Amino acid sequence: MKYLLRSLSYIFHPLLMPIAGVLLYFKISPRFFNASFLFSKLFATAIMTVIIPILSYYMLKNLNLVSDIHLKNVKERRYPLLMQLFFTFLLIQIVFKGYEIPELHFFFVGILGSSLAAFILVLFNFKTSLHMIGVAGLTTFIIGLSIHFNQNLLLLIGFLIIGCGGTATSRLDAKAHTYPELIIGSFVGALPQLMSFKYWI
Repeated sequence: MKYLLRSLSYIFHPLLMPIAGVLLYFKISPRFFNASFLFSKLFATAIMTVIIPILSYYMLKNLNLVSDIHLKNVKERRYPLLMQLFFTFLLIQIVFKGYEIPELHFFFVGILGSSLAAFILVLFNFKTSLHMIGVAGLTTFIIGLSIHFNQNLLLLIGFLIIGCGGTATSRLDAKAHTYPELIIGSFVGALPQLMSFKYWI
C-alpha cells in the first residue's frame, strides 16, 4: 500500500501536469493538427516545464539555494517558483498564443495564476502543496474540455478525481504536508482554471 501511495506522488508530480494537459488536449480535441505541429508544441512544453526545471534545480543546488528536490524549506521554494513563472509566461507568449490554441493558452494562463498564488503564499511563509496545485488544475481543465467539446469524459475525470484523493493521501502519508496545505493547494490549482473558463468555453 505504501508503495502504491508513493508511486502516486510521481505519477501526479507537478512537473508532469502541464505536459499531461497538453497531451490530453490533443487526444480529446476534435480539431485536426498535423504531426509536425503536434510534435513542436509537445517538445516545447517538455523543454519548458520538465527539462529546464530539472536542470535549474541542479543549478540552484550547486549554488546552495536549495537543499533537496522536495523543497521542504518554504523559503527554498521562491527560486523554483520564480523560474516556473518565467517559463510559463514564455510558453504563453511564444508557444501557445491565444489565437492559435485558445484552450491551451488559457490552461497555461491558469497555471501562471496558480504559480503566482503559490509564490505569494511562500512570501507569507506558507508551504502549499504543489502536487495538489498540479493535479487539481489538470482535473479542472479536463472538466472544462468536457463542457467545451460536449464530450463525455466522466471516466477520465473520475480517474483524475481519484488521483487527487490518492495524491493527497500520499503526501499526508509521507508527512510532506498538512491538511490545510493540501486543501489550499487544491483551491490554488483549481480556481485560476475555473476563472479562465469564461474566456474559452
